Amino acid sequence: MKYNCIIVDDDEIDRLTALSFARQYPFLNITGVYASAEAAMDRTEEEIAVMLLDIDMPGINGLEFRRRIGNVPACIFITAHAEYAVEGFELAALDFLIKPVDGKRFGRAMKRLEEYLDIRRKAELFEYSLGGDVLYIKDGHQQVKIKLHEVLYLEALKDYTSIITTDRKYCVLATIGNLLKENGFQSFVRVHRSYAVQKHAIGKINAQEVLVGDVALPLGRSYREQVEEIIKK
Repeated sequence: MKYNCIIVDDDEIDRLTALSFARQYPFLNITGVYASAEAAMDRTEEEIAVMLLDIDMPGINGLEFRRRIGNVPACIFITAHAEYAVEGFELAALDFLIKPVDGKRFGRAMKRLEEYLDIRRKAELFEYSLGGDVLYIKDGHQQVKIKLHEVLYLEALKDYTSIITTDRKYCVLATIGNLLKENGFQSFVRVHRSYAVQKHAIGKINAQEVLVGDVALPLGRSYREQVEEIIKK
């Protein structure tokens, strides 16, 4: 299994060093090497599984880039600034490497990365599957069948997503971003970084919230216009 990976670092020598190290690991498919976060945003179209990010860069720094591209499963920060470590791990960084990075330390990070990605992929395949308008979720030793139109909304919980139906809450190992790419979830609209709602379940919206039955969900400013258009239809 190969995983798409991008490298972002404004220093050419550090960028080439990271690329040289990463090429030694066959499970990584290097799809882009960028000198800035802005360039990575403009040119990245395929699904990315791994980001090797510098932090201290002009314009959009690595921490802000991670915030904006939060649906990428694995992020490893490579920086000369150890003081960013706490904030980096708060952004779900898998590892934090201090420059200059040697091959042995990079190798330990890659071993951890490969194990994480493989376990995550296997868990995703096992936890849920889609068939037409039906979602199958592993619940203990049983497979639960859920009709997608019964799902009210989705809530992001880092690598997991809670699926809330009219009478129960389920949890699957998949990011909300990846779920929304599935054909079966095209009837959902993102209302917040952490929430997506079944379009027909939206009751009304106010300045800061979307009402789904008796539940009030936060409405993100960047999603407001899209949600208002749906309400008008």
